[in-house]
Amino acid sequence: MPELPEVEALAGILADRAVGREIARALPVAVSVLKTYDPPLTALEGRTVTAAGRHGKFLDLATDGPHLVIHLARAGWLRWKDGLPEAPPRPGRGPLALRLLLSGPERSGFDLTEAGSRKGLAVYCVRDPGEVPGIARLGPDPLDDSFTREAFAGLLRGVRHRIKGVLRDQSVIAGIGNAYSDEILHAARMSPYRLASDLTEEEIGVLYEVMGTTLRDAVERSRGLAAGDLKAEKRSGMRVHGRTGEPCPVCGDTVREVSFKDSALQYCPTCQTGGKPLADRRMSRLLK
Repeated sequence: MPELPEVEALAGILADRAVGREIARALPVAVSVLKTYDPPLTALEGRTVTAAGRHGKFLDLATDGPHLVIHLARAGWLRWKDGLPEAPPRPGRGPLALRLLLSGPERSGFDLTEAGSRKGLAVYCVRDPGEVPGIARLGPDPLDDSFTREAFAGLLRGVRHRIKGVLRDQSVIAGIGNAYSDEILHAARMSPYRLASDLTEEEIGVLYEVMGTTLRDAVERSRGLAAGDLKAEKRSGMRVHGRTGEPCPVCGDTVREVSFKDSALQYCPTCQTGGKPLADRRMSRLLK
């Protein structure tokens, strides 16, 4: 799933290539992708792109009229293309969900695609991004100047939930998902099962610092890359996430995994849990 650094990079690509240009066509291909009807998607046509930005994991393409807001969900992606086909795309079973064509003889623009059978990619045409329910519920952005250590500590105070889940909760902190929460907790040498309310002031300070460093480093690594290279860059920068069975780059212990219904977390026992593997209910059932 694209998270804050990748969405930030995609916003940069659109800012470089689309701002100042007019939208010629906005064509939904998958029936399920468009989540709004007023204003219609056709209201974007003839409008000039004025900015491209990010709200958490939502991508925001602003025009001198409506905003096109995109949430890529688990398997969605934005693919910039020069020389889009002249024939309009046909609805079908392929990955293409929406095509946006900019004015000009080069026929440049982008496709929104989504792999797999579980469809979560969402597109909104709105007058203001705050009209999107997911954006209205967002917590503070961890890279915003107003997100201080004190503000972070205030969010954790009295929260009796595992810190892994708190970091992923978009209503608490915007933009962090499964992958970067694993990386942040590994860098902080903290168990994903620690209760947020039990963290000491020192631990909160360490977590705050590595959160900012981890996200900023990922943003810098992604800056200037083509959209097609962002996924590989994300994978290459991970130390524990997606590396089950591999040696931890810090201590050499084997990276372990805990599986859930629709996701999994990765961690290093030596670095994060005092050498003790966390219980994995899926493996426990298999061993019975």
